[in-house]
Amino acid sequence: QVQLVESGGGVLQPGGSLRLSCTSSAAVISTSSVGWFRQAPGKAQQFVAAIDESGALTNYGGSMRGRFNISRDNNKNTVYLQVNILRPEDTAVYYCNVGFFDSRNRFVRENSWGRGAQVTVSS
Repeated sequence: QVQLVESGGGVLQPGGSLRLSCTSSAAVISTSSVGWFRQAPGKAQQFVAAIDESGALTNYGGSMRGRFNISRDNNKNTVYLQVNILRPEDTAVYYCNVGFFDSRNRFVRENSWGRGAQVTVSS
C-alpha cells in the first residue's frame, strides 16, 4: 500500500489557474507512473491525465485536452497537474494514483491512496 499526498488546491474564480502537486514521503513517485483523477459532487470519478515514470508518455481524458497539463520532476519526487482557464465544472476533489500503462498505453490504477486536493471554482 502506497500513500500519496495531494496539495495545491483552493478556491479560485473562473478563468484562473492552479497547479496541483502529488508526492510521497518515500521515493515512490520518482520511479512510478502516476495518474490524476477527480470526483465532482454527484458525479462519477473521471480520469484526468497520466504520465509514465520518465515523462515520455502522457495521456489525457477526452475532455481534458488543452486546459490540463501533467508533468513531473523526479528530483523532487513530484508529479504536477496544471489546470488553466478554470471553469465551475472543474470543481472536484483531485486524486493522484500510482499505476502503470497497459499494452495500449492506457493508465491502470494500482492500490495507492491519498486524501485528495479540493479545487473549487466559483464566481
